[in-house]
Parts: sequence; C-alpha cells; structure tokens
Amino acid sequence: MAERTYRIHVAAELSGVRVELIRAWERRYGVLQPLRTPAGYRVYTERDIALLKRLKKLTDEGVAISEAAKLLPQLLAQLDAVPAAPDDVRGSGAGLEFWRDAALLAAEAYDQGGVSAVVDEVLSALPPLKAFDGVLAPLQREVGERWHSGELSVVQEHLVTQVVRARLVNLLHAAPDSGRRHAVLACFPDEEHELGLLGVALRLRHTGFRVTLLGQRVPALDLGRAVAELKPELVGLSAVHNRGEGPFRDTLSELMRALPRGVPVWVGGAAAVAHSDVVVRLGARLFSAEDDWAKVLED
Repeated sequence: MAERTYRIHVAAELSGVRVELIRAWERRYGVLQPLRTPAGYRVYTERDIALLKRLKKLTDEGVAISEAAKLLPQLLAQLDAVPAAPDDVRGSGAGLEFWRDAALLAAEAYDQGGVSAVVDEVLSALPPLKAFDGVLAPLQREVGERWHSGELSVVQEHLVTQVVRARLVNLLHAAPDSGRRHAVLACFPDEEHELGLLGVALRLRHTGFRVTLLGQRVPALDLGRAVAELKPELVGLSAVHNRGEGPFRDTLSELMRALPRGVPVWVGGAAAVAHSDVVVRLGARLFSAEDDWAKVLED
C-alpha cells in the first residue's frame, strides 16, 4: 500500500496543531509542503505529522515559530535518522477518519487495489462491528454523497462499492448464525442497493439473531411465502432508491399485503426515510437512526 496520507483536519487532530496554524506555518515559513490530491485537497504524510508535533513541542516551550522554522534541517535530519513510530490510533476517531480518507484518496486515483488494501487493514485491526460502523458504512455514505455532488464518477463509486460489498459478504460468512431469534431481510422488489441490508444482517447476527438474507429485488409474493414458511420474529426491508411517494407507497402496500399479519416489519434506507409518514401509515416501523437498534432488539 502507498504511504499513508492524512487530510488536513486529521493531521491537525493527530499533531495537536490547529488547522489554521498549519496553514499559517506553511504560508509564512514553508515548514511543510503537503501533497495534493487530484481534487485539490492537502494531504500530509506521517513524517509531516511527526514534524508538526516537534514544532508544536518547541512552540509550547516558548520558542517562536519563526525561530523553530530555522531548525527545520536539524529536525528533518533527526526524523530521517530515527523514523518516528506512528501513533496507535486504531479505533480512535482520528484513526477511523484516516482510514476513510485513505480509501477516498485511492478511489479518486481509480486505485481499487489501494481501496482493498485500506479496507483489509481496517478488518485486520478492528472487530467486525467496529469496522462496519466506524469505517465501512461511513465510507460508503460519503462515496454516495460525493457521487451525487459530482465529486466522484460512477466508476469511482462502483470500485469502492465492490470492495466493501465483497468484504461484508466475507464478514457475514464468518459471523455467528445460530441465535434463537430469526430475522428475514430483503430489498424492495425494484431495489438493487443491498449494502445497508448486509450491514443490518451483520449487526443482527452479532446480537444473537439467525438471519435469512434474501438480498436484492425480492418479489412481494415470494417474500410473503418465505416469511409464512420461516415464521421469523421480524422482517427487515431496504428501500434506498427513491422513485417518489406514489411508487414507494404502492410497493410497500403490496409487500405488507403479501406478508403474514402480526410479524413486525421494519423498513430502512433513504427512500423509507424520505417517506416516513407512509411507512407509519401502512403499519410498518421506520429504521432511521442508530437509536432504533434498541427498539429492533426489543421487538
């Protein structure tokens, strides 16, 4: 994997030097020469972070930054002679943000191997749920937002999604699946986005559920027959693509008619959140926030 790089706000958090100070020190004294991503963002190496820490230590001791800047040759020579070990930020907010930023930088460079390397590092460093909640899910959300805003192309979005999906499937294969309670999970009949559903399956399996995961584009009648046969404690539905209130209402109505009465039905995803009143009116339960997990588990 390429050398780690940090966006400026992450570099500020790790070094203890405020973002505005980093910029001022660069502009006035040339203490750093950060790299730039194709999108124009500053990125800093671990060597840059170590240098910022040493400059901060000097200024905290009363040395003016103008004087500390004159010591750059000596400071850099010391860093090169004895490379500073990177801080162990695994699992911290800064560490999780670093991983997300590193994956985004790789996506910007069309480097799917780089995205894979970052995700594999996350999975080797963190427990499955921490990896999903702290890195994979936020990464996928930001990729989607950047695609919608035009900052990432369809290809860049896809190369991240394929990596994240493959790793989530692997995590599910390794997750426990022998709980006493049973959940059936499916996407809306016209829904192809299943990453959120995979994340729900992973969380449920790690909280004591046995999960039947049906995935994308599940027809209403087939889902109803499966639920009648399996008799789960709950049904989870994912609706991400928003085609408008009318199509959403019609589809959810069809699904609710097909499902046996009395089974709790939870609906999540961007389309469900956009039409929350329809979800409630049709007798389903909306999953829209982290706090809803407690309600699901108590259901």
